[in-house]
Amino acid sequence: MGDTPGPPGPAAPLLIACALGIEQLALRSGRGRAGDAPGTVTVLRTGMGPKAAETAVERALAQDRTPGSAVIASGFCAGLAPGMHPGDLVVADETRDAGESTACTGVDVLAEALAGAVPSRTVHIGPLTGSGHVVRGHERAELWATGAIAVDMESAATLRTAVRTGSRPVAAVRVVVDAPEHELVRIGTVRGGISAFRVLRAVLPAFYEWHRSLLLPRR
Repeated sequence: MGDTPGPPGPAAPLLIACALGIEQLALRSGRGRAGDAPGTVTVLRTGMGPKAAETAVERALAQDRTPGSAVIASGFCAGLAPGMHPGDLVVADETRDAGESTACTGVDVLAEALAGAVPSRTVHIGPLTGSGHVVRGHERAELWATGAIAVDMESAATLRTAVRTGSRPVAAVRVVVDAPEHELVRIGTVRGGISAFRVLRAVLPAFYEWHRSLLLPRR
């Protein structure tokens, strides 16, 4: 008789990377409780831009004594798809930057968990592209034409760096704060920002559910 498999071991740590202090505040003060997480959770503020994200994530993972830490890039983004609204959620199936792409892990699980955590918000799934600057006007339309549904400055660099340093599950979840019909320069920006902040505070339970799903046997 073969040995009966025991329960799964503890989850590898979860690193949630974001660029801004306001994003870190939302994630740290959110509805998810530390006791609900299946492993150690760190919310890392990287600073703005792809280079800052690359440097901060590389340093954090180099200090990690547990190999295979899961990484989620999170925070705010600009939506590219017509009809998007501030507070909508974007789940990347891949991130794109500088001609490279990084495939994301457990996309459907994460999207379903987010739909349950924030049922009043639309969840969009698709490619998330990177940029070195804030995207406006015609640039937004050009990126939408490539098939990307949203853009931010750090997610692609974060995930590219994470998988370069070792085999690990990665994901990117962003909250739309700026959309084609709701650009930041328009009246209503403050209201849209508050809406996005509140949504970002609600995502941690979904992140924990995704992290927990990584422990399940794969069929």
